[in-house]
Amino acid sequence: MKLSAENIREKNFHNKLQSKQTGRFENIFYKAMYNASEDFFNYLKVNSVNAQILDFGCGIGLSIKEVIKFKPKKITGIDISEASIQKAKEKNKDSEVELELLVGNCEKTNFQNNEFDIVYGTGILHHLKMSTSVEEIYRVLKPGGSFLFIEPLGTNPIINLYRNLTPKSRSDDEHPLVKDDFILIKEKFFKTNIRYYGFLTLIFFPFYKSPKDSFLFNLLKKLDQILFKLNIFKNLAWSVMIVATKN
Repeated sequence: MKLSAENIREKNFHNKLQSKQTGRFENIFYKAMYNASEDFFNYLKVNSVNAQILDFGCGIGLSIKEVIKFKPKKITGIDISEASIQKAKEKNKDSEVELELLVGNCEKTNFQNNEFDIVYGTGILHHLKMSTSVEEIYRVLKPGGSFLFIEPLGTNPIINLYRNLTPKSRSDDEHPLVKDDFILIKEKFFKTNIRYYGFLTLIFFPFYKSPKDSFLFNLLKKLDQILFKLNIFKNLAWSVMIVATKN
C-alpha cells in the first residue's frame, strides 16, 4: 500500500484515536446531525437491495452495521487505519450478507473499474485529496452508480474558530469542504444534489436530548431547511449530504 506523507499522518491519527478508551468530546454535537443520518440511511434503504456497495473510509463499521439490514449483495469496506478495520470486523462478525473489510488507501484502491453500484462515506472526503479521491470513486463506480457522502462544511466562521481553537481534536490535513470542492464533484458527476444540515439544530443542541423524539429538534430541522434556501444560510451550515450519479 503506497502512502503519501498526508496518508501516513491520517493513518497514525486514526490508529491513535481508535486505541483510546473514550470517544471524542465533539461526539456530543453529532445529535444536531440526526436528520442528515436519517436521510443518508433512507437513501441507502431504497437503493441497496442486491447492490454491490463500497463503504469508502469505513472506520469502525458503524454504517455497515445499519446497511446490512437493507440486504445488499455485498458490502466492501476500506480504511487506512488497521485499528479501525479490526473494530469493524468485530462489530460486524455476524453479518448476514457477504462482507469484506480491507486496510487500504482510499485515494488509490485495488478495486476494478466499474465494480460498485454505490460508493458511500461519512466524514471521509475531507481527510483526503479531493481531486484524487473523486477520480477514484468515479473509476470504481458502475455507470449509473451512486455517489453518497456526508461531509463537514468549511464556510461557517464560528465553527472554523472552534476548529482553530481545538487542533488536537482533528488531524493536521483535514479540510472541510468549500465551493471549489463542490465544483469538482459537479464537473465529474451529473444529477448532483447537495443538502445542507446543522444550523439551528446545532445552535440549540443543549435544549433537546434525543432528537428522534424531540418536538424542538423536529421544528428546528424544518426551519433549517427553509433557511437553507438562501445562500447566506447555506454557508452557515455545519455539514452537507452530497448525492450524485456517474454517467
